[in-house]
Amino acid sequence: MLFLDEIFEMGGGYVLNFSDRTLSQFFAEELNVNIDDPIYAENGRSKGKRLRCYLQKVDIPTVVRTLKALWEYREAIRQQSKKAESVENAELRLLSLLNRLEGKPEVAQSSSQPPKPAFDRQRLLALQKDLLGFTQLTPQARGYAFEALLRDLFNVFGLEAREPFRLRGEQIDGSFLLQGETYLVEAKWQDAQTGVADLHTFHGKLEQKAAWTRGLFVSHSGFTEDGLVAFGRGKRVICMDGLDLFDTLSRELPLNHVLERKVRRAAETGLPFARVRDLFPT
Repeated sequence: MLFLDEIFEMGGGYVLNFSDRTLSQFFAEELNVNIDDPIYAENGRSKGKRLRCYLQKVDIPTVVRTLKALWEYREAIRQQSKKAESVENAELRLLSLLNRLEGKPEVAQSSSQPPKPAFDRQRLLALQKDLLGFTQLTPQARGYAFEALLRDLFNVFGLEAREPFRLRGEQIDGSFLLQGETYLVEAKWQDAQTGVADLHTFHGKLEQKAAWTRGLFVSHSGFTEDGLVAFGRGKRVICMDGLDLFDTLSRELPLNHVLERKVRRAAETGLPFARVRDLFPT
């Protein structure tokens, strides 16, 4: 553990150059692990303490996968910054450690267990199959099925989705929580791309709610370029299209991180729509 502290720069509660958010994102995307599970915070909530606790609790195959992933990340940032190796024989010592771990009988850690996954992979595969099958449904049935799929997808990632609900004179297709903020949802599956009128109508619904309410507009057919330009900048809406959904499901990207990155890009640029494949380049 002292050696791991040294190569992954875990002194003072840190882990390499990770923030709390990027560490959670790394573990979710690279390992499908929820590093924020309270079980790993028994000795403290700092990144270093959570990682040490995690390595001592999970099964050996998971430890090996984690160390390999962290090493690849470490080497990528070290080479990018052209930083000299600061730990003597670091790679050789890590490989030796991995060999010892992989040769260790699993019974030696009888109390260990696989970590809690960040998401249910089988459920995601089922949702991806459902999404592809919606084209066979009638327009009305497809609309209801699309809303239900979004609700299930939000819940897979712990976003506490609510059923569609009706207020006086208006229909809201649902809501969810993201980083403590409430988002209302507008979902459309139609042949035509969504234009500025629908975007303004949805934004008008948000303006009738509390000042902190935000919105996610999901249009399976996408949005017209003219509509996005006319809608303007600095609104309380982020947008997602069918290709975004497909990329999220097929690449097993955690939806909460996809939405967080969309929100951040909107905050930086003022624009409501950024494609998933641009936010998460391969």
